[in-house]
Amino acid sequence: MPKYLILKHYQGGPEAPGFAPMNEWTPEEMEAHFQYQRDTIKMLQDAGEFVGAEGLAQTGNWVQYGGEGKPPHVLDGPFPETKELIAGWFVIDVESEARAHEVAAYVSKAPGKGGEPIFEWLEVRPIMSGPPPVE
Repeated sequence: MPKYLILKHYQGGPEAPGFAPMNEWTPEEMEAHFQYQRDTIKMLQDAGEFVGAEGLAQTGNWVQYGGEGKPPHVLDGPFPETKELIAGWFVIDVESEARAHEVAAYVSKAPGKGGEPIFEWLEVRPIMSGPPPVE
């Protein structure tokens, strides 16, 4: 079965979802959202489709090889394409791309402010099973 990465951005996509950012949610609204994520994991585990899922903290660093015998270069952001956009991910192992899209749509309707679905745009990408062919 092919594996897919579902990236959670909480912003962006063809048309921004327009939901209130998490810093405007009540603690109860945040808990309902996180419970939905836990319930999704359970659903995927029961179906034998769950590989992994993680949420990301707001903190992080850029790291680069510093050279032979030198420490790595470590910098704080900016991270416009990751730190501020990627909030977490699911990795699923499903029968088809269509099923990966079904799972992503389910995740997209997680509750937000007022318990309303957030209609989050999610990025669905197949995970390579090996290196690409050399031509």
